[in-house]
Amino acid sequence: MSKRPPPDPVAVLRGHRASVMDACFDFSRPLLFTGASDGELRIWDTTQRRTVSSSWVHSAAHGIIGVATSPVLGADKVLSQGRDGTVKCWGIEDGGLSRNPLLTIKANCYHFCKLSLVKKASPCVRPAEESACFQDMGVSPTPNSETQNGSGRQVEGSLTERSHSSEGSIYVAIAGEQTSQVEIWDLRNNQRSVQLPPDNLGACQGISTKERGMCMAIQAFIPSGSQGFLNVLAGYEDGSMLWWDIRNPQIPMTSVKFHSEPVLSLCIDQSNSGGISGAADDKIVWYSLDHSLGRCVAKTGINLERGGVASTSIRPDDKIAATAGWDHRVRIYNYRKGSPLAILKYHQATVLDSFVL
Repeated sequence: MSKRPPPDPVAVLRGHRASVMDACFDFSRPLLFTGASDGELRIWDTTQRRTVSSSWVHSAAHGIIGVATSPVLGADKVLSQGRDGTVKCWGIEDGGLSRNPLLTIKANCYHFCKLSLVKKASPCVRPAEESACFQDMGVSPTPNSETQNGSGRQVEGSLTERSHSSEGSIYVAIAGEQTSQVEIWDLRNNQRSVQLPPDNLGACQGISTKERGMCMAIQAFIPSGSQGFLNVLAGYEDGSMLWWDIRNPQIPMTSVKFHSEPVLSLCIDQSNSGGISGAADDKIVWYSLDHSLGRCVAKTGINLERGGVASTSIRPDDKIAATAGWDHRVRIYNYRKGSPLAILKYHQATVLDSFVL
């Protein structure tokens, strides 16, 4: 590793009164979204380096655990996830948030696992193809109503009713009410489409997610070899990771265990052919994903002096990766080589999230 001192921050944004739990950049504008443990969601102008908007979108008692935006969601929307068991979609109007959420999913999920929007490999799958995939696999949505979707989960609003976005579905993956399950929700119609595994098949053929503990990290993605079908990689409390293809929600494609402690974060690269995982142990693992063989294989790993990796991220060009650690450090790596580049030491407390542009 280079002996040069780590660079100083380009800017320090101040304003939150409580711990910042998650952050994400807008994909089309110089905006940054941050969510705090007191329920405040802030929008920052990264050019002027100031707060554009501040709103308390979840209760202070529960706070925010995740924020997300994506081209799949749309240029004028952002998601917030609270420990109050809700996921809310907000419109961005004149630089600020809409007065009321466009949509609220009351999923009754009370945990620390952040939601995941779908990451598409290039060339990406058109939304119409995604919708057809769900129909082909025989997923029949539950009856819709004003307050419930047939699964006992309350929903409010609809992106279909309040926007004119293109046809197709917008999916979000979250850890379920049963904390060992993963649930896939369609934000267009406020319906839960899939459970991984289904309620009545949680221990079929020797696969029991309950024995693995809580689902701690999720990434939904569409591999180039999956013919447009949604896949989910999930990390669990016992250190294992399961790879699901929703065409067969009863049994995961593969199960691996790269970590000895709970998996806290995982990230998949832009090609959806590999990624990085971090855990409460002292290892960062690079892995490859081969959909045709259904294999997830560890390629390399780095042992840390102090354990605990709260977040992992990979730059869109798949060249640089970053991790956020319990040891107050942000570590930068050459993603392709798996080699360390720098350690950023500005923070004085646990770093909970990292995002590489």
